[in-house]
Amino acid sequence: MSEIINNSSQRKELLRHLLLRLHEGESPEFLRQRLIEALRNIPYNEVVEVEQELINSNALTEEEILDFCDLHTAVLDGSIDLEGAKAIPAGHPVDTFKQENIALKNEVIKIDDLFNKVSDLNDKQLPGYILQLRTIFNNLSDIDKHYKRKEYLLFPFLEKHLITGPPKVMWGKHDEIRELLKNSFEALESPISTTEEMKSIVQLVLAPAVEMLDRMIMKEEEILLPMAMDTLTEDEWYKIYQETPEFGYCLFDPEDEWKPAGVKVEKQEYVSADAIRLSSGAFNMAEIEALFIHLPIDITFVDKNDKVRFFSHSPNRVFERNRSIIGRDVRMCHPPGSVHIVEQILTDFKSGKENKAVFWMSKFMGNRFIYIEYSAVRSPEGEYLGVVEVTQDVTQMRKLEGDQRLLSYEKK
Repeated sequence: MSEIINNSSQRKELLRHLLLRLHEGESPEFLRQRLIEALRNIPYNEVVEVEQELINSNALTEEEILDFCDLHTAVLDGSIDLEGAKAIPAGHPVDTFKQENIALKNEVIKIDDLFNKVSDLNDKQLPGYILQLRTIFNNLSDIDKHYKRKEYLLFPFLEKHLITGPPKVMWGKHDEIRELLKNSFEALESPISTTEEMKSIVQLVLAPAVEMLDRMIMKEEEILLPMAMDTLTEDEWYKIYQETPEFGYCLFDPEDEWKPAGVKVEKQEYVSADAIRLSSGAFNMAEIEALFIHLPIDITFVDKNDKVRFFSHSPNRVFERNRSIIGRDVRMCHPPGSVHIVEQILTDFKSGKENKAVFWMSKFMGNRFIYIEYSAVRSPEGEYLGVVEVTQDVTQMRKLEGDQRLLSYEKK
């Protein structure tokens, strides 16, 4: 074709025609070349509009678009125009999504590097190779928090703006990726005794999961997030921002706060309507945040579904924590060598066989003495609600003798 199409309606009609041909069995590579020759690139918003129009016109069902979603990506890869996309402020929910995608992409690069080495692997190197893959795939389990924020926070607002098809299709791909990652975890935990077995697992199980996850990053970066920035209002984004911590973060702990201009944050008063009321008193949010920061102990709470729900963030924590662990399975927060201990504690606490497990370390980081106590958390009726981990540096306490009855301030 001698002339590039610059008319929006013509571009969309050609893309619609090419996608329908794809569903009829045309070669994705041939259609991609045709797209490049005729359009060179296509604005991200027009891609969404075409897919939505295909669904609305009953030309394709959502299930058909889901089945061919990866081929759509292959055809469009490198041809989506992001010119004119809005700038994204630091701390904005889309900034968080994008920072998480950077972290995920780094994990994908590490995995691809390991995949490239599998052909030269010998049996002696196999245990170390498997351990590296397990570590990285454990990190990828964080993707569920990223996807849930899209599904439960972002997609409902897109649907209010009558963008229904693409979110449903993308949710379907999320579930496929979850299943592929689940299969990958199971394969890596199974006995693998030879390099030939490892090569087969990489090719048939692990590589498809990583490839689909990587394609989802491209769809978010080049289509979903720019389109969502154009669609949602500042108030809608702020509602997403406020609810984001409930789901947790994926391989990234945001430090920047974001608030759109003109939004007022109501001051919380003691025992106001939005106070946190307990049976023995009440706190406002500022007070309870400060309380946990200043406690002389570290607290981590894991709920009844074995997900990390809370940790106190004292500046002098014994063990480092960041918000990327929120919502993560507690087993994924421990090195492989100690997971069996975590499993035993959870099993015994849930069954009611035990209520407390205590550990201590006397040679920790310069001979500090660290005391760790796990306690089952139960309702007044005895229902298991989770487990709380309390950690404390008791090095100085162990040196105390006699009495201290007079006022004595700690010297800084």
